[in-house]
Amino acid sequence: MTGVVGLTRFSLRRSRVLVLVWTAVLVVMAYASAAATGSLYVTVADRVSAARAINDSPALVALYGPVLDPHSLGELAMTKMTVTYAVFLMAFAVTLVRRHTRVEEESGRAELLGGLALDQSAPLVSAVLVGAVGSLVVAALVAVADIAGGLPMAGSLWFGGSWLGLGLVGTGIGAVASQLSASARTCGAISAMALAVLFVLRAVGDTTSASWLSWLSPLGWATQLRAWSDPRGWLLLLDLVLAAALVAGALVLRRRRDLGSGLLPERPGPPTGSPRLSDALALNLRVHTAALAVWTVACAVMGALMAAIIPNIGSMLDSVGAREMFERLGGVGALQETLVAAFASIGAVAISCFAVAVVTHGGGEEHDGRTEEVLATATERSAAFLAVALVAVLGAAWLLLVTGLAMGVGASGSQVSFAGTLAGVLVQLPAVAVVAGLALLALAAGSRYALLGWAVVVAFFLVGPVAELLKLPGWVAGLSPYSHVSRVPAEGFGWTPELVLAAIAATLVATAWWRYQERDIG
Repeated sequence: MTGVVGLTRFSLRRSRVLVLVWTAVLVVMAYASAAATGSLYVTVADRVSAARAINDSPALVALYGPVLDPHSLGELAMTKMTVTYAVFLMAFAVTLVRRHTRVEEESGRAELLGGLALDQSAPLVSAVLVGAVGSLVVAALVAVADIAGGLPMAGSLWFGGSWLGLGLVGTGIGAVASQLSASARTCGAISAMALAVLFVLRAVGDTTSASWLSWLSPLGWATQLRAWSDPRGWLLLLDLVLAAALVAGALVLRRRRDLGSGLLPERPGPPTGSPRLSDALALNLRVHTAALAVWTVACAVMGALMAAIIPNIGSMLDSVGAREMFERLGGVGALQETLVAAFASIGAVAISCFAVAVVTHGGGEEHDGRTEEVLATATERSAAFLAVALVAVLGAAWLLLVTGLAMGVGASGSQVSFAGTLAGVLVQLPAVAVVAGLALLALAAGSRYALLGWAVVVAFFLVGPVAELLKLPGWVAGLSPYSHVSRVPAEGFGWTPELVLAAIAATLVATAWWRYQERDIG
């Protein structure tokens, strides 16, 4: 344990921005759900009707989990937060652990720290403490946000406890994955696969007769906790036991490997490079092929799940407020079109993360010196920069197309046409391109600034809900490019906002391209 406290303090300081951003996103979403649900479902009958509609939709149950107590306002308000957003919390814990273990070893900084009075397991123990502290901060503030949003205090505290347990499990998963892999990217892939398996086990168990499968997943335990009606606190012990077992296993594995290596053997590459990798664009496509394939599958599943919700939206909102909404919108068909536009906007925000990930990876390549090696060949700066820009923007366009096709096919049983659904998703491309352009501008300012692209995504995602909650002027919400996209098919297509957004995106990319050629590399 020598040096663990100092190393943990140093790691928390380095990750303070990351912790702040993730915490802000999750806490704002929790408060928004808690504050809005009470006004939308005023009576117990409204809540029961909405809960039954969710439970009758296999797609919603697979995505959010079942509502076990239909009379509970807290359970209805936190339906999405119990499972879906809890996965984001677990991913946050994995990110913290990976950053302070595998990334540090890959960069060589862990070897420098090894020259100090540190045990070989001290960095891993420190990273686990960082993940635990980050999870505790998020869980505590989410509980406070639920109370502030009007939900019962006891249920809010139990719910916060379930999030803490899931965050600790995510910390354990990240600790084990960082011992198995020899690279940060593989570590992330193993962790993502583990989270996906836990989510699928819970989804299959909640939507089929094999309900026992849900008990094999900590996400299923979060639902079975019944935080808002009849808490079963012993389920939190399962999270603690699993997290402790994972961390203990990671410590054992750490003793069995060398610094910088992983227990899973690395696959050696070919002795000579493929002629297809002779230019910067081909190289960037090859680097991001696996990630693009994973994103393609994820977007197809996301689009299909969203589409499965659309036909049942009428029964989900069978309340006084919903009936008034139906009258204003012109019936269930208009509401379905509005829902398509809303889902398309959510999908656009998610797909923007792919574009930002490509740009930030370019910043990491430059920071680690690999971009300089590429530029040492017959490759111009402009070609290297445009390769990153094209993969980011065209990759995002492909993912929007996949999402739109999946939604269009899946929503065939609704009153929204296939063409209208597809168009509703594709019109989001200019807004996504603006986000990519801002991320490229940050990269052009310097490789260390590339991570600011994530701040851009978070800011544009939160500005609308925050402006609505705080009743800020309309121009505040208008700072997000997603707010200016035509709400197809609920509204007619508008050329002006789309062309303006496209022009802004082109200007940002051109400015970034010019700045990139003027500055020093590295």
